[in-house]
Amino acid sequence: MTVPSPRALVVSGHTMALGVVHALGEAGIRVVVLHYDARDMAHASRFAESSAQVPHPLHDEPAFVRTLLRGADEWAGSLLVPASDESVVAISRNRDLLASHYIVATTEWAVTERFIDKLRTYEIAGRHGIAAPRTLVPGSVVDLEVQAEQIGFPLLLKPAESHRFYERFKRKMVPVDGMPALRAAYEDARAAGLSVMLQEIIPGPDELVVNYNAYIWDGVPRAEFTARQLRKAPPRFGSPRVVVGERIPEVVDPGRRILAAMGFDGYACTEFKFDPRDGTYKLMEVNGRHNLSGLLAVRSGVNFPLLQYRHLVEGVMPEPAEPEYGLYWTDAFRDVGYSLVNLRAEGYAPAEYLRPYARRHCDAILDRRDPGPCLARLRYLVRHARGLAGAAARS
Repeated sequence: MTVPSPRALVVSGHTMALGVVHALGEAGIRVVVLHYDARDMAHASRFAESSAQVPHPLHDEPAFVRTLLRGADEWAGSLLVPASDESVVAISRNRDLLASHYIVATTEWAVTERFIDKLRTYEIAGRHGIAAPRTLVPGSVVDLEVQAEQIGFPLLLKPAESHRFYERFKRKMVPVDGMPALRAAYEDARAAGLSVMLQEIIPGPDELVVNYNAYIWDGVPRAEFTARQLRKAPPRFGSPRVVVGERIPEVVDPGRRILAAMGFDGYACTEFKFDPRDGTYKLMEVNGRHNLSGLLAVRSGVNFPLLQYRHLVEGVMPEPAEPEYGLYWTDAFRDVGYSLVNLRAEGYAPAEYLRPYARRHCDAILDRRDPGPCLARLRYLVRHARGLAGAAARS
């Protein structure tokens, strides 16, 4: 009798999770999606064996952990793969407890804090000589004014924990061009109990932002892939909506060094931006989980989720693979919407907008072989639009 291989429990059902579901499910790995957000759609994929709704790990971490422990009766021995920052935090904080039932695909909490808390990330970068934007941490409104003058406007008010800030304000950071706006944004963050920093804005368009993706074990990079972000949502200060695989050797060394300095093992996507003022790639953030455009590496020949599964479950150490660069990744839902809204501001020629779709590309959600997530996304957008229309009518 053949014993089935352990499942992979993918926690979160949004875009990052969908990439993991495809990467594993297409390879024959049995995938269970544990979802908790109204926007989730990965559980609708035909590559998910099953799914279950769980408590939101940010809103109720104890209930989320209890649900995982109860689920061990059915899922014990599975690979537990958090695919969002909030699930990384909850699972990492309870790693020892969960590891008695699951194979946990995230770092211990002492390491997780170093990339979840951007203040710690920049402190580590500074100690190890890794270039980063100038960053100051205000402790009061008085500090705010002094530090803003030191950095100069415009600047960014940036959260220490971006997932908590986004959950509250629906944006990753706040660009500000004067003290009144800065003071208001700072007071809003402080009222929400969120730590923030002030950071200089590195000039230049979205395509100066690049990713260093790597699977690291025992301090050794086992597989690597680099990519260039072409368009963000929203432009300049959002998350990527179009990315292209590109060989970018300049970020390999600093990418390796920041992960080594953190003591990181596993998969991470590290983001840099090229600063035209001094010709240096500067560290923006480290994401210690599968990233938004993770499917790009998979389709380019480096299947990070599968490498992770085979290593942690089957004991097979990843072998270096040569990526096929030049493939585009798109999130058409967001790209079309933001392109229409920002057509004049972004200033791209029509050919630039269309190029990724005319070339070899993969999409975050649109897949003729797997229409379920697209339909789930459309249903959410319709419900969301009706909710906004109803709220407007009542006001």
